[in-house]
Amino acid sequence: MRALFVLTPSESKRLIGKAVASLPAVKEALEHDRILIGHGSTNVYVIEEILGKEKAAALWSRDRYVSGILTRGFLCPSEAKDKPPILVLNRGKVEPPAPTMVEMLRDFGAKSVFIKGANAVDGEGNAAVLVANPEGGTIGYSLGMILARGIRLIAPVGLEKMIPSVKQALGVCGQQTFDYCQGLRVGMIPMPGATVVTEIAALKTLFGIQSFHVASGGTGGSEGSVALVAEGEEGALRAAIGLIESIKGEPPLRPVKETCLVCAPASPAQPKGVPVTQAGKRCMYAGKKDEEIPAYLRKR
Repeated sequence: MRALFVLTPSESKRLIGKAVASLPAVKEALEHDRILIGHGSTNVYVIEEILGKEKAAALWSRDRYVSGILTRGFLCPSEAKDKPPILVLNRGKVEPPAPTMVEMLRDFGAKSVFIKGANAVDGEGNAAVLVANPEGGTIGYSLGMILARGIRLIAPVGLEKMIPSVKQALGVCGQQTFDYCQGLRVGMIPMPGATVVTEIAALKTLFGIQSFHVASGGTGGSEGSVALVAEGEEGALRAAIGLIESIKGEPPLRPVKETCLVCAPASPAQPKGVPVTQAGKRCMYAGKKDEEIPAYLRKR
């Protein structure tokens, strides 16, 4: 049997969230070990699928669990006010927030799980993260420990973020290499060895079916949608159809961008009391009042 699915970014995030929650490594760590889930729009759905929507909603507003965002056609930080701490689960229970990434990962080992969304994925399964913090942000502070200890790294990422080559992108990004930048100056950090979970991997994980990314785009609220052709046994495909139909209409998140006046690329993983390295102005509009910036950036 063959089916064609069209998923908006929000629907993709819900599907991917369900798949991540069903991974054996995640289930094992949820019961017996530790899980860290970094800020990010896809990770909001991952958390809701792991904890349940009601429990997640009791922790914080889902629109606040994001950090860097692409909004108004610019690279911006989300509003720092009321941003939740990074979520760490110890045998399924929420741990009190630790002040640094070193402390968050102190007891993480080979059976622990670190979940971090990506900004880019390529056809070879490589994933990478844009970083505005000059020290590398969440992934920069954690990657050495992840690789040194063999902590299981999972990267949920939608195919809307597909690029030709992560390796190529790494070679042209760097916060201090741009003469002009629309929004925060960013570098890029790859996630070597990560289990990358796209919509294709999600359908394989949940239903054992093969799927192919055949088109992308959209308008009128469907911008960034992906079209997938799926093939498999009728029973598995019928089950997939049922799930896809149940998540159609998934509402998007509504994160709030930081005001340009107080914009700063701080990281929730940054050691407290340690100032961010001063590397020049990070956005052409940083520190400016609303009347000094373009109209398209004023709406938050």
